Amino acid sequence: MVQSMPQLSSELSEREAQKIVQKDRSKRVKDARQEAQREIEDYRKQKEEEFKKFEKEHSSGNQRAEEDARQDADAQMQAIKGCGDKSGDKVVQDLLRVVTDVRPEVPDRVKAPP
Repeated sequence: MVQSMPQLSSELSEREAQKIVQKDRSKRVKDARQEAQREIEDYRKQKEEEFKKFEKEHSSGNQRAEEDARQDADAQMQAIKGCGDKSGDKVVQDLLRVVTDVRPEVPDRVKAPP
């Protein structure tokens, strides 16, 4: 069966058209994949930036709390040192007097012999 020239030409044209359509489809799929990948990367970058911002805001709160605690502790230490400087000599003198001036006393629970 010999095919006629117009029919053969028609089949070749259809095959060519199918190849062109297939290439076009492949290109569109490839482009769609690339676009989806770009969107995924953009979304990932956006979320990473949001996380870094969130982390920075909340970690700075911890730093502020640490600094406040440090300042509070320093203020309390200054108050304690102030009290020690103010009455430290009297406390030492009172301790030495009590230790060196012994006054034996009989407890109330123990009764003296009759």
